[in-house]
Amino acid sequence: MIVKELLDSKGKEIISIEGDNTVEAAIKIMTHRNVSAVIITRNGKPAGIFTERDVLRSYNKGGSQFDSLPLDQVMTADLIVAEPNEDLCQVMTVMIDKGIRHMPVAEQGRVIGMLSIRDVVKTQVGSIQSEIHHLKDYVSGM
Repeated sequence: MIVKELLDSKGKEIISIEGDNTVEAAIKIMTHRNVSAVIITRNGKPAGIFTERDVLRSYNKGGSQFDSLPLDQVMTADLIVAEPNEDLCQVMTVMIDKGIRHMPVAEQGRVIGMLSIRDVVKTQVGSIQSEIHHLKDYVSGM
């Protein structure tokens, strides 16, 4: 399966916030939308990602002053992205190797979706279960 197929089945909603907003603003959006990561933008273009892990790092950087700590200072700026035609096995390998729980999907410099490790693993397990079922049918039909 490729990334685009997973995005088509799970949805492509992107939740983003400008980087000059505060950590508190991002936490409120994440809580309200029930998501674990948001894309950080600068002038409408992707500049980074802010995740639950970044909330913890923010605490170390600014204490509980989330209402005055800009996202630009605590976001993960080095985005590792997937492409729509990339194989999910490759994406899963990168996510595991890099310790990434959320990976934006980009096409022509634009973020078009977000994958979580849960999305990828769940899809891969479903695919493996289906393959096992077909193999059992094949073997028992011999």
